[in-house]
Amino acid sequence: MKKFILSAALAVAGFTAVQASEVKDLKTTAIVAVQDSVTKTPVKLEELPEPVTTALKSDTYKGWAATEAWLVKDGTKEYYLINVKKEAETGSVKIDKDGKPVQ
Repeated sequence: MKKFILSAALAVAGFTAVQASEVKDLKTTAIVAVQDSVTKTPVKLEELPEPVTTALKSDTYKGWAATEAWLVKDGTKEYYLINVKKEAETGSVKIDKDGKPVQ
């Protein structure tokens, strides 16, 4: 009986040691956070630059109406993100300040 109790005590002690080392390993895990550098600023449709409004009136976007617009700054790139609607369809276009489409 003493051997059984001693064996059980050693088994519990060994299990506890394993659990403690696993917790210790979790504490050394590094957490990395990445910050998004893209900023979106709302722009009134009336305040869009003339080249952008001219592009929206071109045959490429014929039948589409602008509903919302944002100025997007992504590092060194700057463009306007414009939500458009045609009947039940919706979409968005990216146009730079010179009225050229952005990929």
